[in-house]
Amino acid sequence: MVQVADNHFVDFSISGDPSDWLAKLPIKYSIEQQQLIAKAFELARLLISENEALQSEFKEGLIIANVLIQLHVDAATLASAIVYPFFQSELVDATIIEARVSPEVAKLCQGVHAMDALQALQNEFKIQNDAGQQKESFRKMLLAMVDDVRLVLIKLAERLSVLRQAKFSDVETQKVIAKEVSEVYAPLANRLGIGQFKWEMEDLVFRYLHGNDYKSIAKNLAERRLDREKYVKQVIDTIVSQLKELQIENAEVMGRAKHIYSIWKKMVRKNVGFEEIYDVRAVRVLVETVPQCYAALGIVHGLWNHIPKEFDDYIATPKENGYRSLHTAVIGPGGKTLEIQIRTFSMHQESELGVAAHWRYKEGAKPQESGFEAKISWLRQLLEWQEDLADNNELIDEFKNEVTEDRVYVFTPQGKVVDLPLGSTPVDFAYHVHTDVGHNCRGAKIGGKIVPLNYALKTGEQVQILTSKNSGPSRDWLHQNNGYVKSSRARSKIHQWFRHQDKDKNTIAGKSILEKELARHGFEKIDLESVANHFNLHNSDDLFASVGAGDLGLNQILNSIRAQQQKDQLTKAEKQVFKPIKTTKKKQPKGIQIEGVGSLLTKIAGCCKPVPGDDILGYITQGRGVVVHREDCNHILKARDERAERLIKVSWGDSSQDVFDVDIAITAFDRKGLLKDITTVLANEKVSVEAMNSHIDKRKQHSIMKLRLNVDGVEKLDRVIAQLSQVPNVFEVKRYQ
Repeated sequence: MVQVADNHFVDFSISGDPSDWLAKLPIKYSIEQQQLIAKAFELARLLISENEALQSEFKEGLIIANVLIQLHVDAATLASAIVYPFFQSELVDATIIEARVSPEVAKLCQGVHAMDALQALQNEFKIQNDAGQQKESFRKMLLAMVDDVRLVLIKLAERLSVLRQAKFSDVETQKVIAKEVSEVYAPLANRLGIGQFKWEMEDLVFRYLHGNDYKSIAKNLAERRLDREKYVKQVIDTIVSQLKELQIENAEVMGRAKHIYSIWKKMVRKNVGFEEIYDVRAVRVLVETVPQCYAALGIVHGLWNHIPKEFDDYIATPKENGYRSLHTAVIGPGGKTLEIQIRTFSMHQESELGVAAHWRYKEGAKPQESGFEAKISWLRQLLEWQEDLADNNELIDEFKNEVTEDRVYVFTPQGKVVDLPLGSTPVDFAYHVHTDVGHNCRGAKIGGKIVPLNYALKTGEQVQILTSKNSGPSRDWLHQNNGYVKSSRARSKIHQWFRHQDKDKNTIAGKSILEKELARHGFEKIDLESVANHFNLHNSDDLFASVGAGDLGLNQILNSIRAQQQKDQLTKAEKQVFKPIKTTKKKQPKGIQIEGVGSLLTKIAGCCKPVPGDDILGYITQGRGVVVHREDCNHILKARDERAERLIKVSWGDSSQDVFDVDIAITAFDRKGLLKDITTVLANEKVSVEAMNSHIDKRKQHSIMKLRLNVDGVEKLDRVIAQLSQVPNVFEVKRYQ
């Protein structure tokens, strides 16, 4: 079973009726929507009927779908979740999904797959190898997220399902998955306002990365739960009574579960023990209108003394992700501290569902009533900025800064809220407003008072930038120890300004530096135009200028050249081994002898692909002669029970001049150079490859390759399998059918 919102549990079964599954959901879909979801079910069942080993993909799809149900998503999103694991594993393509489910679902699956660019953040984008391609992939990912936010919902749900299933994995796998989610996906869920995903991701990550601390806090919460529940119930009864006296109808007051990770984070930040965390006891008040929010706040502050520094008005000043609520802390009954959040029902829905509520606009709701635009405006800004960022390092740093939870919210003189990374300065603020404001920045005022340009901005401050015409940035701003710049965007803009000013000088200096370094490493006749294109530069002069300005490191260039040379060597090896797949009809295999008959039309079975040396049997077909199978083939085993009269004994005759197709599967730990090592073995054995298909199991970091080889017999095949098994990091090599 999979738990979903409001304590609903949704059973799923491969053989069950989709309508039964839909009937148990906490939300209801129209007949047309149910039919779309049912089509996704039927496609999954069709794929399973062809290969029972695909049941794990079906189960994974249902798990993702059940995660998405918490967000009340539309039918197309739910259908996409069901079939996406098959698409991700390349078991079905977009054309089939479009034909059997819908074009919309096919497009969603393709979009989610494109979001694997996020996965590259874990590998720090390895920009020295293919920076241009990575940056373009990242740009497409951002475009897809802005174009259709359902893509990021499916991706977040898929990562959350993987995080949940990690409890069955070993400790090292748990840590790898948790680190990925903590650095990218949990902050992304927060940035898009999806509170349900954010909190669960953070708690599970904390459990996997800091197990002892997690267990300690969980134990303390469990030991005090009964007393805490009694206390919170007393507070709730008091607030409900006061709300009724003021005739605030239809309000809801409830105890709010404090997440373990947020408790630990506050303990670390304040350097206090569990017993000193006041908001372990927490209450949430939901009302219908904004005036009622402030009326409820007045009731709370009238009942108990509030703690001044612990009050935040996110209704008057919403967070950049659209979050709105009143937060206050009071000294409650018995002198115990208590946190209280007050918001409207619609604010609560937005804080839990975030951009997920957007799909309902199509069904009559008004877009302006949602914080949807606020939640994705930062994505649009990042898309605009990414063209200005000098390289992939800055692009990725900027993305990480943008999704991080630690932010400061300051005001322009006109009262507009500006959202910046924690530690940002007036210089960062100036470049956020406009490039020219940043270039001409000469000073800053906070609340009317002059402050240094390396002053760390604080939430709630109003910032005014003092400018001077026709000036420019200072080189001192680029020195990290001076603390003038926090954001990658500001740093990139400053670099660009100096590059433009000093390009001729940098070109001469960079050419001298690079040529000496290439000679020192023995590189001769290097095509520097290709190297420049690799780093998205127009020509070799731009390459020299980037080196002279210090924007492009010598190691990056040397690594790029080495990688290209390795790629060229690998291509040569592949040409020796891989040959184009022939579409012409296969010749009838020579030398197959049919007992008691002699020579008849024969054909090698495509399912098990026997080779000389295998034990074989013939199966008499209608119109296609005798099809030769291995004796242990599943089709032969089935025919023994159902159509034994069609089986006939066959044997290998003179097949010394023939080559035969055979399929093998290789499972290995994914690493650089794996394909090169495998192709080298095949080249040494003079074995050709008719076709190859591979995919990565991201949860296990395994590479799974399926190859169709040409061999002249089982002896050669066994030798090849034995040698491939000796390749480093290869776990298993086997024939498959």
